[in-house]
Amino acid sequence: MQLKIMPKKKRLSGSRAPLMLFLCQMISALEVPLDPKLLEDLVQPPTITQQSPKDYIIDPRENIVIQCEAKGKPPPSFSWTRNGTHFDIDKDPLVTMKTGSGTLVINIMSEGKAETYEGVYQCTARNERGAAISNNIVVRPSRSPLWTKEKLEPIILQNGQSLVLPCRPPIGLPPAIIFWMDNSFQRLPQNERVSQGLNGDLYFSNVLPEDTREDYICYARFNHTQTIQQKQPISVKVISVDELNDTIAANLSDTEFYGAKASRERPPTLLTPEGNTSHKEELRGNTLSLECIAEGLPTPIIYWIKEDGTLPINRTFYQNFKKTLQITQVSEADSGNYQCIAKNVLGAIHHTISVTVKAAPYWIMAPQNLVLSPGEDGTLICRANGNPKPRISWLTNGVPIEIAPDDPSRKIDGDTIIFSHVQERSSAVYQCNASNEYGYLLANAFVNVLAEPPRILTPANTLYQVIANRPALLDCAFFGSPLPTIEWFKGAKGSALHEDIYVLHENGTLEIPVAQKDSTGTYTCVARNKLGMAKNEVHLEIKDPTRIIKQPEYAVVQRGSTVSFECKVKHDHTLIPTVTWLKDNSELPSDERFTVDKDHLVVADVSDEDGGTYTCVANTTLDHVSASAELSVVAPTPTPAPIYDVPDPPFDLELTNQMDKSVQLSWTPGDDNSSPITKFIIEYEDAMHEAGLWHHQAEVSGTQTTAQLKLSPYVNYSFRVMAVNSIGRSLPSEASEQYLTKATEPDTNPTAVEGLGSEPDNLVITWKPLNGFESNGPGLQYKVSWRQKDGDDEWTSVVVANVSKYIVSGTPTFVPYLIKVQALNDMGFAPEPAVVMGHSGEDLPMVAPGNVRVNVVNSTLAEVHWDPVPLKSIRGHLQGYRIYYWKAQSSSKRNRRHIEKKILTYQGSKTHGMLPGLEPFSHYALNVRVVNGKGEGPASPDRVFSTPEGVPSAPSSLKIIEPTRDSLTLEWDPPSHPNGILTEYSLKYQPINSTHELGPLVDLKIPANKTRWTLKNLNFSTRYKFYLYAQTSAGSGSQITEEAITTVDEGKMAGILPPDVGAGKAMASRQVDIATQGWFIGLMCAVALLILILLIVCFIRRNKGGKYPVKEKEDAHADPEIQPMKEDDGTFGEYSDAEDHKPLKKGSRTPSDRTVKKEDSDDSLVDYGEGVNGQFNEDGSFIGQYSGKKEKEPAEGNESSEAPSPVNAMNSFV
Repeated sequence: MQLKIMPKKKRLSGSRAPLMLFLCQMISALEVPLDPKLLEDLVQPPTITQQSPKDYIIDPRENIVIQCEAKGKPPPSFSWTRNGTHFDIDKDPLVTMKTGSGTLVINIMSEGKAETYEGVYQCTARNERGAAISNNIVVRPSRSPLWTKEKLEPIILQNGQSLVLPCRPPIGLPPAIIFWMDNSFQRLPQNERVSQGLNGDLYFSNVLPEDTREDYICYARFNHTQTIQQKQPISVKVISVDELNDTIAANLSDTEFYGAKASRERPPTLLTPEGNTSHKEELRGNTLSLECIAEGLPTPIIYWIKEDGTLPINRTFYQNFKKTLQITQVSEADSGNYQCIAKNVLGAIHHTISVTVKAAPYWIMAPQNLVLSPGEDGTLICRANGNPKPRISWLTNGVPIEIAPDDPSRKIDGDTIIFSHVQERSSAVYQCNASNEYGYLLANAFVNVLAEPPRILTPANTLYQVIANRPALLDCAFFGSPLPTIEWFKGAKGSALHEDIYVLHENGTLEIPVAQKDSTGTYTCVARNKLGMAKNEVHLEIKDPTRIIKQPEYAVVQRGSTVSFECKVKHDHTLIPTVTWLKDNSELPSDERFTVDKDHLVVADVSDEDGGTYTCVANTTLDHVSASAELSVVAPTPTPAPIYDVPDPPFDLELTNQMDKSVQLSWTPGDDNSSPITKFIIEYEDAMHEAGLWHHQAEVSGTQTTAQLKLSPYVNYSFRVMAVNSIGRSLPSEASEQYLTKATEPDTNPTAVEGLGSEPDNLVITWKPLNGFESNGPGLQYKVSWRQKDGDDEWTSVVVANVSKYIVSGTPTFVPYLIKVQALNDMGFAPEPAVVMGHSGEDLPMVAPGNVRVNVVNSTLAEVHWDPVPLKSIRGHLQGYRIYYWKAQSSSKRNRRHIEKKILTYQGSKTHGMLPGLEPFSHYALNVRVVNGKGEGPASPDRVFSTPEGVPSAPSSLKIIEPTRDSLTLEWDPPSHPNGILTEYSLKYQPINSTHELGPLVDLKIPANKTRWTLKNLNFSTRYKFYLYAQTSAGSGSQITEEAITTVDEGKMAGILPPDVGAGKAMASRQVDIATQGWFIGLMCAVALLILILLIVCFIRRNKGGKYPVKEKEDAHADPEIQPMKEDDGTFGEYSDAEDHKPLKKGSRTPSDRTVKKEDSDDSLVDYGEGVNGQFNEDGSFIGQYSGKKEKEPAEGNESSEAPSPVNAMNSFV
């Protein structure tokens, strides 16, 4: 909606905003319009408009000005009281009052003292309608007293002790601002260890050798008088225990000691406040400041909580390294118990502060000025709150209402004054005073009884113009007492307009929600009260809306052709439209190819850049409309069979309009070779700095043959041009003539500015220097500036040559610095550079992690926790924490071995991690160190822990000796890794018959101290398979297997092998001296022939893939006591496998010496995916899976294709 208001032919655009303006001018019985002409005629009681603050602290060196300004009709007169009695300014030549004002000026600069005029002042502004009073203004001169003389003895104390340096500033007005500096007026650095308390004292949680200095100076700044007072310097010396003892002996008579107890780590204790509890009272709306400062070693960290609630998120702030808690804009809800907790690795201490929020009086409803007509009723309401509840008292014209002249029209009811049937004599100024022990509020509100006939403030014959079908607002601002009623009429003899189709607002405005053509006409506003009537006429015109009856249409044109967009507008004949064309919502390009006439936009010689959205906008003084269309540009239709090629290079390059930072380049295009040139590429060469190297300068449309080029200072330019078409790029043109631009100061600064220390006491500032093209002139240099971020206020600067590094020496360790590097040359400086932050060099961390705790998860895994190291003691960028751990001593063997330490590193600030790959039943020790960019800090105290027992490894070896016809003796070596205390051995055995079937399994338990066992009552000439494994309290370990055969019965022929026994294994037999008998020789030949036949059959079956190769069965079950025949002489000989050291194939049993040794398989970090220096995830978990795949170990025990047994099943469960 748009509305036109035209007083005296002056047109003003309108919308909904005029509606809001009119509604904001609502008039009731309590308001007087701010119309200057109206106010000139109305009588009004005084109103205080400006006054000095209640607590007015003045500068004793300047004249005293006590403000009191007021308005009223007639203008008020002013008077003052001082300390409750009349202040006669005429009797004091130094006091004057400003003309037309109540402001006092006391001239103490010429003579007199400010102290003479201390006191409580109050201003009264009075006219015939009443008297208004100001607040009680307490005038006090500011004071900045000197420190009292005192002798400060040197303070000598031991490294690590706590210290409090008292300030105790003189009491000034207003209170001084306290800070500590040295003799050089440099602020002393403060941190979590050293900080200033709210009382101005300087607190040291623990002292360090670097705290030694002779110029600890407390300064008090009195802002009001701009003066600074200085305390005598305090000398502090921090020494070791030995130095302290020597000092005691030498200076016992005149030195103050702060204890000589040995310096060691200690839990926190509070330096302030004292005790376990304290109380704090604060006023509503103020900032609550709570402070806790603790001493201890290491330096304690402070935490804050609210016991019975949470700290307000948006109003809670921490100051002084979290030692001060501040809550802004406190209210009664912030009352409660607040607890500060001081904590270090050795313990914690807490202090509870009980906070009570009181409140000076504050307004709930302040009394408002009241304008009444004779005979009307009204009320003055004064409501305030506070803690404690404020007392409300009333005054009339500055006099307590109890002793003021009686007025029958008023009645007092607590915080309310009720007026009934007021008359003009009831006019007065009333004061409401709300006070409690914390302050007071004073408000003036007048009751002005007026009898005024209606007045209409809207100018007569105002013309409003509105578009049809939109709202129309007709203004009728008015005033009168009593409050007039408003009526609207249309036409000369029209009847009153009703609210069925009109809206009448309280401020007199008439709204026509939907204005039509027939709404045009003259409207009359009539205001009436019992004292008279006023009326005013305004005029309304309804206009036709603006429309676009012919809109631009979407167009697709070929490159180089012409396109036209049409936009025909229909509008009200009394309004003059303005048509504007936009391209992509911006102004049309400044190009002669674009032509705009009455209804059309014409674009000639269309290029690809002309594609886009074109919008027609029609504006009148009352409305606007728009319509858009899209233009797409395509390539023209090619001619048949042209020969396409890249363009010929441009020629005739010429430089004109040579300026300091620009030049115009023109050229003549070469032949386009049947493909239109789409663009020209311009390149430049800097013959001064980079001769022979061409750089991209600009690109222009293929229709242009000139270009305005922007240049840089102090460059010797040459240019060349290349043409581009759809085929490609032409060869470069010949270079233009050279053009040397003038030198000027640099316009850019170095980039990549960094500040990193290479040593603990330096700061290395580096940057990427400007190239010759960027130097803008000769004599390129750099101004390097730096200052401490939290310490220095002044920059330190040095100018260096054209380099890329500068080293600042003598810096504190790892302190943040603000750095800037500015380029300059012989012509001047570059713009002010950006400030970056860096750090001086790191040093090794000072403190070890504390409270190291170990939780053993299982026999091979432990979890380690530790408390973080305070950031200040890291002295560098925190890289992480590193755990050193080693096996201290075996729990089973108790033997000492070479200590091999392993290392695990945990990135970031994590405070826990896992130790995998531990050996069961072992003692381990570990310590933790913090790591920064410089290296490792000191190690924490060693923490010792033990892993529980695990299952043992298999016995180291097993062999069968001394076979007889019914017994076998087994001998073995204990497990190489018992992983605990062996409780017993389990021996299982079972017979194997001639068909390789397993018999019943016998299970024996053998004491752990035995390594030899004889089995008796066995079957003669029977093969047995043995399974042996050790046990601890954690369970059974891996098994070792072996097979053996008892000897044949002595009554039969000894040494005769069973028909299924092969020669691959040694077997025990008893030799019988019958070798010389013929029948024995024949029998042996038969047996040999039988064995040969069996070997042939076995070989054939093996080659055919038989299921039970004879050779494998013979190898698997050969009796180790039967000796094989030598192949060369056919006699029995001692068996030997010649120790080939060939690896056992899958399925083989044991080495031929009848012993089985299990290779060491200790867990290591390699099994978990990493070497010793493994890495962990952010949460401290180990990278890799404990169940990760490993290389398969050589199989142990019987792996033949026999039917499965329980033992085989256990062996296969890996």
